[in-house]
Amino acid sequence: MGHRLLLRTLMAASALHRRPAALARHARSLTGSWVAVPLGLAALIALSLMMRTAELKIGFWIDEGLSVGIADRPLGDIPAALRKDGSPPLYYMLLHFWLGVAGDSEEGVRSFSLMCALLAVPVAWWAGLKIWGTHKAGWFAAVLMAFNPFLSQYAQEARMYAMVALLAIPVTVCFLRAYALDTSSRRPWVIGFAVSEAVALYTHNWPIFFGAAAGAAWIVLFALAERARRKELFRDALIGFGGAALLYLPWVPTTLYQAQHTGAPWADAPAFSSLLGVPGVILGRLPEIVFLICAGAGVIALLRTRPLGQHGRAALALLIICVLTPTLAWGLSQSSPAWANRYLAVAVAPYLLLATGGLAHARRLGVFGLALVVVMWAQDTAPVEKSNVRSVAHNIGPSLAPGDLVISTQPETIPVLHYYLPDGLRYATLTGEETDFGVWDWRDGVERLEATSAETDLAPLIDSLEPGTRVVLVEPIVWTLNRWRAPWTKLIRIRSKEWAQALSNDPTMEIASIQPTNFTPPRPNPVRATVYVKTG
Repeated sequence: MGHRLLLRTLMAASALHRRPAALARHARSLTGSWVAVPLGLAALIALSLMMRTAELKIGFWIDEGLSVGIADRPLGDIPAALRKDGSPPLYYMLLHFWLGVAGDSEEGVRSFSLMCALLAVPVAWWAGLKIWGTHKAGWFAAVLMAFNPFLSQYAQEARMYAMVALLAIPVTVCFLRAYALDTSSRRPWVIGFAVSEAVALYTHNWPIFFGAAAGAAWIVLFALAERARRKELFRDALIGFGGAALLYLPWVPTTLYQAQHTGAPWADAPAFSSLLGVPGVILGRLPEIVFLICAGAGVIALLRTRPLGQHGRAALALLIICVLTPTLAWGLSQSSPAWANRYLAVAVAPYLLLATGGLAHARRLGVFGLALVVVMWAQDTAPVEKSNVRSVAHNIGPSLAPGDLVISTQPETIPVLHYYLPDGLRYATLTGEETDFGVWDWRDGVERLEATSAETDLAPLIDSLEPGTRVVLVEPIVWTLNRWRAPWTKLIRIRSKEWAQALSNDPTMEIASIQPTNFTPPRPNPVRATVYVKTG
């Protein structure tokens, strides 16, 4: 009896001795995780920052001038201005406040996009963990987001595309957690999907295609679900998709008005090669092959399991979203062109998160593929300057005085011209003199442009000027016709020649200077400024 009592006492003492040690090991593990993750993410963000600041100081191009022009006005005036422009309001409203903090320099305005791109790194880590369930996947996702060249380009552009790429991450995660993955509490993810999708829709129009593609993925998930699960899945879809639609409803009348009156008259219907080239645009052409081999092996392994597991369902849903999001946009653009590679920002998150799952489940091949892609991406060049307006404006600006007239035959260039040229100038375009220099009115633009002529719209402006007044004709440099065949751009090309010829024929107009003095293609969106002096 005494021996048994002694044995029990020793065992209890041993347990008490081991418990603090176990607790200490657990505490060290927990502390290590809490320390290692922030430090690792901070290092990735620092590397990403180095890659994404090389061209923050280059000159603005047309769309960036519009960003500043729309955001730098009273907050309540932004929605009305956007009825002319064709975009949702959230980016411009946030940029309005950002300008008050960071200023309206090139670096200050673009730093908002840079912040969105850097935030995407830790959010991607969270996404990889929540979708694929491992810290390995979280790190893979963070690394891909930190080095992706598509995001690096738009991190240095004063437009909403980096913000769209950031917002698409929680939209994707919430959709998968709500409808594809096994989780004990779905309702917060369902609500999260509704809110995040609505926020994305208030930022750009292409999340509409993401939402439609997600709806198609939900149909497949519904078909694969067990009968007992379908009722809940249907109810959650009503809440998620219906909630997003309800939250977006206040802006729907404006969206419909914009679709009817603004659209994208500068765009051509995209060729089928544009659709096939989507993965190369987002991932890069050579990295696309690496992803196809390395991540593809992991995705195939996930999809081959029978019955299809939760990660297999997630991979299938992501694959559907990756394919259908650009396909739906491409299909609609055949009848109503609205295609531009920069709009693919909404697909960056699903592409990279699908690649994450594939690489994470491809074992050593996945690690090799990730390393190879990062090396390729690190060699990618920084974005080039998209416009020469800044250099042209700096060259002609000192010769101009208040009251001089600047005529832009490409109307949407006026906001960026106004940003760089001296104060006090008058501005006009093909449709006459302009008073709002921060936005161009795209409403029924082609029809309005068709009704213009040098005799009815240019001549009265020139006749109203006093002798000695300088007139600057700013026209696009058309060095290839490929980008000037859409209804809008074709008219701009024709009218520019007509306006230039009319001023050349006017005996009261004498050329003082021309900028640039030389031009070497290729360079997107270049302009030529001819400075005239009215002599009589």
